[in-house]
Amino acid sequence: MRVLLFSVAIALLGAALADEDIPIEDNVYVLSKANFDSVISSNDFVLVEFYAPWCGHCKSLAPEYAKAATKLVEEGSNIKLAKVDATQEQDLAELYKVRGYPTLMFFKNGNQIDYSGGRQADDIVAWLKKKTGPVATLIVNSEEFKEITAVNPVVVFGFFPEQGTDKAKTFYALAGLVDDQVFAVVNDEKLMEELEVTPESIVLIKNFEEPRVKYEGEFNEDDLKTWVFVHSMPTIVEFSHETASKIFGGQIKYHLLLFLSKKNGDFEKYLDELRPVAKSNRDKIMCVAINTDEDDHQRILEFFGMKKDEVPSVRLIALEQDMAKYKPASNELNANVVEEFVQSFFAGTLKQHLLSEPVPEDWAAKPVKVLVATNFDEVVFDPEKKVLVEFYAPWCGHCKQLAPIYDKLGEHFEKDEDVVIAKMDATVNELEHTKITSFPTIKLYTKDNQVHEYNGERSLDALTKFVESNGEAAEVTPSVSEFDEDEEQGKARDEL
Repeated sequence: MRVLLFSVAIALLGAALADEDIPIEDNVYVLSKANFDSVISSNDFVLVEFYAPWCGHCKSLAPEYAKAATKLVEEGSNIKLAKVDATQEQDLAELYKVRGYPTLMFFKNGNQIDYSGGRQADDIVAWLKKKTGPVATLIVNSEEFKEITAVNPVVVFGFFPEQGTDKAKTFYALAGLVDDQVFAVVNDEKLMEELEVTPESIVLIKNFEEPRVKYEGEFNEDDLKTWVFVHSMPTIVEFSHETASKIFGGQIKYHLLLFLSKKNGDFEKYLDELRPVAKSNRDKIMCVAINTDEDDHQRILEFFGMKKDEVPSVRLIALEQDMAKYKPASNELNANVVEEFVQSFFAGTLKQHLLSEPVPEDWAAKPVKVLVATNFDEVVFDPEKKVLVEFYAPWCGHCKQLAPIYDKLGEHFEKDEDVVIAKMDATVNELEHTKITSFPTIKLYTKDNQVHEYNGERSLDALTKFVESNGEAAEVTPSVSEFDEDEEQGKARDEL
């Protein structure tokens, strides 16, 4: 027995000494290849962030991450937060298959779990507590009730005198499904009376807007999960690095986007008028306000083909329709126009808004022809031609590397009347029948209406064989690793 106790003491001492040797910044452990394994093995719970110093999202996450770490330390939690500079520790990043920044991984007793929580301190802490403790906290008196609602912006309460009822079981299942919110249970009926709630009910309590919302729908996990998501968010959510993951990762897949300028007073001028519209439709569509004064948000304007002189304005995006975009008929921004716009979308009477540049006068002057959305079908679906199209983005590093090779390919086939070599800037030209999700994307459209995507080596010889063989000669090569990007390419990717 003494030998066992001595061994345990030595192990704990070793872990403590190991922790003392690890650099700590704002209560966040700084990990490297030399100390990574020892930290993971000597701590039950470790959340690790792989980041790049130039990454805008990482910079935004840093203060929230530190705030979460500090909160856990102050609470005496045994959960540790750590970070790894993936640009300096590339071996570690490759080992854990990091392909974007920031990437967060949770290690529970040495076992790796993907992080699926939010990017704000409260969300991080709530997710970690859910993964390391009970899914719902038992509240036994009014003091505990006041305490938990004071320290958390949102708390979902279940009031169940009997824990074995179907409704109680559904509530606990919900608590296990929703990682980014705090759940609590009250089973004392006297406390329920004191709090003026009815048994077998679910109430969401928050420190903004409507402070207490009771669930009135069917007791099933899907409806409850959507209800929690909808009512835990503001009626109009301001877009930021911190809120982006919740906006795009939530249950509501249709977003009404308000493009506004804070400098011009648009937030004060329009939000109050539009809030009732957002509230009445919040179960179906999320309303998001985007401050167009922010440099980081210029990519969003570009994605919608908008100029700053079009602000203030509104757009709608359907995530489940391959990011389909919709534009109202009127440029006015008021409650009637926005309400009509939303109802027209759900009625199915709106057509997608597809971006297109004007057709350049000299689009066919060079060996590589320049396509835009409005001349694409005429050129590409010509039954007398086979057409190779590169869909590119001007900021894409791999597209820039391909450009001289692609120009030579155009020169090679310039005198071949059966072949057209073409390119299209897919960031400002969109096609209803073809969705581009990565750059560069290369497709061959043959005379018999077949489409072949090229995934082979980006060399003149390989591309030439691909065209000459009608898309049959294309040896697939491994996709390019994130770590083959230079810093500028990585920054461009991160801005999206």
